[in-house]
Amino acid sequence: MINLGCGSRFHSDWINIDCVAQDPSVLVHDLSKGIPFGDNTCDVVYQSHVLEHLPRNAAKGMLQECRRVLRPGGILRVAVPDLEQVCRMYLQKLEAALAGDVAAAHDHEWMVVELIDQCIRQKSGGAMREYLQRDSVPNLDFVVARIGEEARGLINKTSSPTSPSLVLKVKQAVRDAVDNTRRVALRLLGGPQSDNALEIGRFRISGEPHLWMYDRLSLKVLLLDAGFSTVEASQAGVSEVENWANYHLEVLPDGRIIKPDSLYMEAKK
Repeated sequence: MINLGCGSRFHSDWINIDCVAQDPSVLVHDLSKGIPFGDNTCDVVYQSHVLEHLPRNAAKGMLQECRRVLRPGGILRVAVPDLEQVCRMYLQKLEAALAGDVAAAHDHEWMVVELIDQCIRQKSGGAMREYLQRDSVPNLDFVVARIGEEARGLINKTSSPTSPSLVLKVKQAVRDAVDNTRRVALRLLGGPQSDNALEIGRFRISGEPHLWMYDRLSLKVLLLDAGFSTVEASQAGVSEVENWANYHLEVLPDGRIIKPDSLYMEAKK
């Protein structure tokens, strides 16, 4: 069983893979180079909030790679932000706010941020971080209900990233040296604003922004197009994967859903 792009949600019964390890047990691998396993070698592949960070034209290839490593009858479980859910909630709060509901007006402001920010932001944390780091957040409970406990983490989160490995530090030093050379050339050609353009460009390909969004229809169509035989919508903590609930990858032991804004689907090879 493989957990792709695991972040801080991993389990010892799984092979957990990410580009930066938050635990020594996590296998460090660049998934843009494929999944480091042979054909028909895995029973389950799981990816949570990974697909939306890929360009739309790269998503099918990622799903085909998942299918490649699965054995016949194997399961791919995918979780992504639910475009339908966020749009419906946005419209609901819009109508209520227009009718004079003050609390709904606060919620509407958040829903605009939730719908748009992660796709268009130009710096880490974006408008979400700015919203949650205000002196007072009148609808914090609503925000937590929308995106989970990560909302509380964003309130106190600094811009300092997790300490990278030595290899990543070396790669970063090389990139910085190249960037410095580019900055000099760009400044000569385009003026001081070129520095800002370079920073924005690097951030946009950093892996943090969302590059596409999915709903029940578009994700199902994409999975079928990638070659999966059956595709079914699911829900947090419920799966055909044996003992799924015991891994707590989506639902904490106390019953809280880690990413309540998610759309869940399972596909079989």
